[in-house]
Amino acid sequence: MPKLRLTKTNIDRVAKPGGKSDVLYWDTNGFGLRVNPSGKATFIYQGRIDGTTTDVRVTIGTYGAWEIEQARKQADELRHQCEAGIDPRAAKKQKQGEQVTLGDICTAYLNRPKAMKQTTKDWFTYYVDRVFEDWKDKPVTSITADMVRKRHAKLLAGGLHGKKGAPGTANSAVTVLGILLRFAGRQHKRADGSPLVQLDMKEVMADSWADEGDRTDRYIPYDRAGRVWLALTEARAKPTSHDARSGLDLAAFLLLTGSRRLEAAGLEWSRVHLDDEKPENSYWHLVDRKVGKPIRLPLSRQAADILRERKKLAEKDETDSPYVFTTLRGKTGHLRDSRASLELVSAAAGQHLSSHDLRRSFTGIAFHMCRVEKFRCDLLIGHAVRDDVTATNYLDTSDMRWLWADAQKVADWIEAEADLAAAKAKGENVVELRA
Repeated sequence: MPKLRLTKTNIDRVAKPGGKSDVLYWDTNGFGLRVNPSGKATFIYQGRIDGTTTDVRVTIGTYGAWEIEQARKQADELRHQCEAGIDPRAAKKQKQGEQVTLGDICTAYLNRPKAMKQTTKDWFTYYVDRVFEDWKDKPVTSITADMVRKRHAKLLAGGLHGKKGAPGTANSAVTVLGILLRFAGRQHKRADGSPLVQLDMKEVMADSWADEGDRTDRYIPYDRAGRVWLALTEARAKPTSHDARSGLDLAAFLLLTGSRRLEAAGLEWSRVHLDDEKPENSYWHLVDRKVGKPIRLPLSRQAADILRERKKLAEKDETDSPYVFTTLRGKTGHLRDSRASLELVSAAAGQHLSSHDLRRSFTGIAFHMCRVEKFRCDLLIGHAVRDDVTATNYLDTSDMRWLWADAQKVADWIEAEADLAAAKAKGENVVELRA
């Protein structure tokens, strides 16, 4: 390989088309020039990493885009890295990794080859877009332990909107962030091979995790279930907007089915089957389950009526949305939460409740008030029965329409309680019970 003092005159003399392969010209201290057959000249550096037998060759940039002295200075910097035992290629990757944002990491994590349910993707997207919206375009390396603790404390004190404390949201948000930062650490390394992001959420939050209390006591008190259903029914009759009606219908559907919020909110008409002649054949098909294979879940008469009403509203508005619980806001086309309706539910229940607490309420009513055995309760709300050998290996648990009578018991009980609540509100002491 020829030696050549890299000056403008010398480079212009050798940087000409010709030959069948690249020609390398070396100046001093590993600084060189590569000229390809087309005449394109590129500055390079080659050196050995101190303490190893590894030789590295790094491309600096093309002649013309880089001034000679600028390229020489860069070659000196690369040589210093090699003498310090640092692989310049790893250092370059580190520098690139330091520019990766939280939004970039979230996108990369959700697009991994590993299969991930849409509900889980929605969960991650929700926290990055809502809780960490102001961090989304910042490099992940700029996120500090102090920032995490302060954001957690803010959520704990006032939730997303600064009104009510949200310990569950605070803990879940930091959990999601920790998963993404660990992924960033695996994907992007420092020049020495260690993770570029080294925040350990267990250590960061060791003394800061919020006490979420006993989740099993977060449900609609049974003596107030009628008030809640009555409040939802009255509000659904006089909604203030399209989205308000969708939110109220979604809350009612959650209470009648015990489904998860995102699973119900993303329900499409193609997965709804209503049988007017045989109500026991009505079901909704839950495809994207949090855990387990697709499953058909029974629809009580009351739940089916809600869907029929929504179908009529869609026809009236002449909307062709594939979703049941539509929204006029956002990009998804379907409602993601029903915050306003949950405030109504909480007021009627006498305590702050979340959408998941409606799932607990359905289960509690089924088990305690309607005497539905636990195994059936598990199946009704779509829980995977992993620890049951018979159910896992011998029974077909993909179609739960045989549990329609149990789902109907729950809906009838709720409706009967609403009749009692309505009578009490009017001062009546005799109520005609429904058959």
